[in-house]
Amino acid sequence: MSGLVVLAELTLPGTLCSVRHARLFLRDTLVPGHLAAGDEALDDMTLVVDELAANGVRHTGSGRGGKISIALLAGPEVLRAEVSDDGADGARPVLRKASTGETGRGLHIVDALASCWGYRPDGVRTTVWADFRR
Repeated sequence: MSGLVVLAELTLPGTLCSVRHARLFLRDTLVPGHLAAGDEALDDMTLVVDELAANGVRHTGSGRGGKISIALLAGPEVLRAEVSDDGADGARPVLRKASTGETGRGLHIVDALASCWGYRPDGVRTTVWADFRR
């Protein structure tokens, strides 16, 4: 999507503790300049970043001593969150059949909350992005 401007970027260690920092980074960056505290879009974006960061740590090289990176971008009609990880040996994020267990629902949450989402391979790294209408 053209017309997006990077608001902020952050790189964190590939640990589950970093997921909390990713959520706080999103809130600190977007409130009050882009979204208001308590705004449903802020809550949706926070949950999506949480899911993407956790997936990056759990399912890629990021969780084996690597890093995750979060970028927040803005355009006239959209806010975008991107989470980059150290890759999963060529595996790409896909929306699978919904699970009834405790795992396997993360991308379904992303799909339900974001106006659109996708991924792009960046060499070994993978970036998953999600857009939210302003």
